Amino acid sequence: MSDSREQPGLTRRRLLGGIAGAGAAGLLGRSAGVAAALGAQPSVFSHWVGAVGERSGELAVPHPFTLAGVQWDAPRSAVIELRARARGGPWSRWGVGSTLGHGPDTPTSDVLIGEAVWTGSADYVELRSSRPLQGVRLHFVNIDVASAMNANDASSPPLAQPVLEAGPGQPPIIARSAWAGRRSRPAVVPGYGEVMMAFVHHTDSLNDYSSAEVPSIIQGIYVYHRYVRGWHDIGYNFVIDLFGRIWEARLGGIDQAVVGAQAGGYNLESTGVAIIGTFSDVLPSATALTSLTSLLAWKLSLHGVPTLGHVTVVVDPKDYFYTPFRPGQHVSLPRVAGHRDGCTTDCPGNDLYYHLPVLRPRIAALVGTPARITLLGPSKPGSASVPVEVSGRLTDLDGSPIAGAPIEVQQFSATLEGTTETTVADATSGPDGSFSAAVALTQYALLRALHGLAPAAVSTLVAVEVAPAITVVVDSTAPLTISGTVDPPTKKATLALFAVEQDGQWKLLHREHVTVKHGAFAATLVTSGPGAYGLTVDTPADAVSAAGMSAPVPITVP
Repeated sequence: MSDSREQPGLTRRRLLGGIAGAGAAGLLGRSAGVAAALGAQPSVFSHWVGAVGERSGELAVPHPFTLAGVQWDAPRSAVIELRARARGGPWSRWGVGSTLGHGPDTPTSDVLIGEAVWTGSADYVELRSSRPLQGVRLHFVNIDVASAMNANDASSPPLAQPVLEAGPGQPPIIARSAWAGRRSRPAVVPGYGEVMMAFVHHTDSLNDYSSAEVPSIIQGIYVYHRYVRGWHDIGYNFVIDLFGRIWEARLGGIDQAVVGAQAGGYNLESTGVAIIGTFSDVLPSATALTSLTSLLAWKLSLHGVPTLGHVTVVVDPKDYFYTPFRPGQHVSLPRVAGHRDGCTTDCPGNDLYYHLPVLRPRIAALVGTPARITLLGPSKPGSASVPVEVSGRLTDLDGSPIAGAPIEVQQFSATLEGTTETTVADATSGPDGSFSAAVALTQYALLRALHGLAPAAVSTLVAVEVAPAITVVVDSTAPLTISGTVDPPTKKATLALFAVEQDGQWKLLHREHVTVKHGAFAATLVTSGPGAYGLTVDTPADAVSAAGMSAPVPITVP
């Protein structure tokens, strides 16, 4: 599972990928600080085990827990299962704890940490393995289930917004706030890529959970991903429970191409849906499968993606070790894929994986006639003083134009609290489906095009670079005194003084660096005497603006 995001001088792919953050081995040695941050002691902790043969025997855990995960040094191919019990209670069924293949936000290829298993309240754990293990460490999360049930009323949870009628129509999606609350924020703002396909997962949790436990289970997975694995947020984009409810998981917007940490090697190109449970020898409930088909039909249609057939994706070099392919290799994968189709893993379990061929035509039968919308920004940075021209096209999946349709160009922003889309321009598609709009921007922006009416469609986000508006005033010529403004403000500017020769050519005399304070600067320049001169002012790129340059200013010194 994975993320990334940068500021100036970046490629579009890197900009839309997410902000790099914590490392993959996150928790080790940090339990007390993490627990304090979560407001409970101890809510996350680890326990060293060492070498394990076929069975570990019963292990008494220092603190109660509700979710457990396994880390080990070798061998990578071992199949590890765990079971748990409360003091005086019976053992749970065995759950697989060695599932790999999810790619972290910051990859660490030599760390083997399996997906966590929800155990419910427990005090003891036991491991068994297909091969002897070295360097075993257990990680635990303890969620106060009773408090979580009280804090998250699952009987009438809030629904995620917006509601967009793509494909068969948007199914009810429970908002992230129903399980997360303010303390379960991501480490960094969300990253964005493209939705070209979908991966189906299972969480490896046991299947005998109650409806009321689900918010606690999702929160437990979040804590494990965020604090044990060191990822930015919960890895999956969506989670479905066995009662058929769809939950918003990773922050960033259900209608966006949020980069998850769910399929190492392909996170920039996919969305990920996990059904809570283990489906190696049993299928999910019929209601869960129905919700899965309706969610994927809606989500892929919204992004203008077919649900049948294959698509060629590129293996992300920084996550390639989760796959059986080479870094940067072009791989053909199903539009609706099981996790194991792209990564070295058994996820989503044999029964669910081999049921996907049954689900794909059902998904396709729901989509109707989806729309596809594109958006293109300028080929070079725009200016804060001149509106930026953007353009695109609205068609169906076969490329036939959709004419006369209203289009919104939206500016997109994301914080640790959530996301905001602001409409900054309106347009109408022409006879060929094309549209254009002028957007007034003052700094870097993420834009998308939205056709909000059925069939609804959203474009991939487009990063637009904008240079600041620079003004220059000649205050006097004897001495040559210059002042000006930079909006948005930068910290520094460079003044370049030229001599204008008889043939009209400008010959650089010297450059002078000045400090910009509160968007204003001033300088006194030394000339070689009376004559014709020219001046330009340029500013470096920063986190807000692209590199900027003023219009040339002719100056006559008497």
